[in-house]
Amino acid sequence: MPDLGPLLDLLPKVLPFEALDARFMQRALLALILLAPMAAAMGVQIVTFRMAFFSDAVSHSAFAGAALGLILSLEPRLTMPAFGVLVAIGIVALQRRGGLSSDTVIGVAFASVIAFGLAVISRDRSLSRDVGRFVYGDVLTIGDGDLWALLILFGLVAAFQVYAYNRMMLIGLNEAVAEVHGVSVPVLQYAFAGLTALIVMFSVWAVGVFLVTALLIVPATAARNLSRTAGGMFWWAILISLTSACAGLLVSAQDWARTAAGATVVLIAFGWFILSQVAALVRGVRRT
Repeated sequence: MPDLGPLLDLLPKVLPFEALDARFMQRALLALILLAPMAAAMGVQIVTFRMAFFSDAVSHSAFAGAALGLILSLEPRLTMPAFGVLVAIGIVALQRRGGLSSDTVIGVAFASVIAFGLAVISRDRSLSRDVGRFVYGDVLTIGDGDLWALLILFGLVAAFQVYAYNRMMLIGLNEAVAEVHGVSVPVLQYAFAGLTALIVMFSVWAVGVFLVTALLIVPATAARNLSRTAGGMFWWAILISLTSACAGLLVSAQDWARTAAGATVVLIAFGWFILSQVAALVRGVRRT
């Protein structure tokens, strides 16, 4: 696998750390620069489709995926995304063919994956400590292999958004109309679910299970407050996610803060959301 050293050297060494610590920070910064805009881009569609609960169900499947990997002596970083993609595709399949509402299907999946994960962990109590690290996440543990996987995923998500962004928005408005206009609705829905699941799994490693949904939803929601068009919402979400990711990592590493990087990223994104709410209220007052 090619060395990422030259790419990491392009990133600034802005923190007063030793060389080894600075390398960890550079990897974490590159991971967030790749991960944050992907989460924001898919988050725009999640917010538009009102699927926030979907990302929760997939993120909680991380427990089951990691536990399966540990109990089967497989690499959890492989079993987690594989299991997450299966859960996501299964949810879409049930939505399309089961005749049930989205909330019902996602609720069933959410409860089932948590129960399955707990059942697997209960077979071996020693797994609890290993699986517990995914609750909080730690972007500083990102390695070169993870960065290469993120680079590949970034390319896939970028290609998907270029091709499917407008089509996905049309599906969100009306599936029947989208099909009349020649949109391959099932293909795009399954692709969207699979890519979202992969992004969620990487986000679990970075910010933990509890904050994954926030990483997807908060920038997109703030962007909706600040924009007036679908395209504007996309670019605002990218901007908010990138600034939150970079600022959150840098703030968390300062001596006066020393907070969890993932939590700090989400808090700064929440600050953006508060500002966007104020802006939306002011704009609403002016309209009246």
